[in-house]
Amino acid sequence: MSGTTIVARKKGTGKTLLEPTAKESSRSYQAPKLEIPVTPEHDHIEGVLNASLTLVEYGDYQCPYCGAAYPEVKKVQKELGSELRFVFRNFPLTNMHEHAMKAAETAEAASAQGKFWPMHDFLYEHQATLGDHSVALGHAKKLGLDTPRFEREIAQHVYQKHIKDDFMGGVRSGVNGTPTFYVNGVRHD
Repeated sequence: MSGTTIVARKKGTGKTLLEPTAKESSRSYQAPKLEIPVTPEHDHIEGVLNASLTLVEYGDYQCPYCGAAYPEVKKVQKELGSELRFVFRNFPLTNMHEHAMKAAETAEAASAQGKFWPMHDFLYEHQATLGDHSVALGHAKKLGLDTPRFEREIAQHVYQKHIKDDFMGGVRSGVNGTPTFYVNGVRHD
C-alpha cells in the first residue's frame, strides 16, 4: 500500500474528515484589525489623506523580508496612485536585528526635519549599511538636514517613545513579525 492515500469518510455524510462541519464553518477566521487608527498627527502618511485604500505597514528597517517588500509596496503605490495612502509604523525586532532601533531612530530624526520618506527609502535601499551610522549621516547631509541636531536626537533617543508606541500598537493589533500589512484596517495575511 505504499504510495496510496486513503481518505476516511464520515459514515452516511459523504464528507471527508477534512471538510469542516457546519459548526466549524460558523466559526470562520477573522483577521486581526488595526487597533490604533491612522492619524496625520502621529503617523507617517504618503499619499492622499482621504484615499479609498489605506495600506499600513509595520516594518523593521533591518528585516530582509521588509527589504524585499519595499519595492513591491512602491509598485503598488505607483499603480494605485491617488487611490492609496500608505502608512509606515515602526516595529523594530531588536532581539533579532541589532541595528533596527537605531535605524528607526534615524528615520524619526529625519522626520522631525520634514524628511521622513527620503530617509525611509534610503534606509531600505541601503540595508547592508545599517551598522555604519556615517552612511545615514552622509545622506542626512545630502537631504539638507541640520546634522548636529539630527545626531544629537539619535544619541539622546528622543524618538524612542514614538517608536515604542508604534510597536505596542502593533502588538495590540496582532503583529508578531515583519512586515505586517493592514488594508483598510484589516490584517492581510
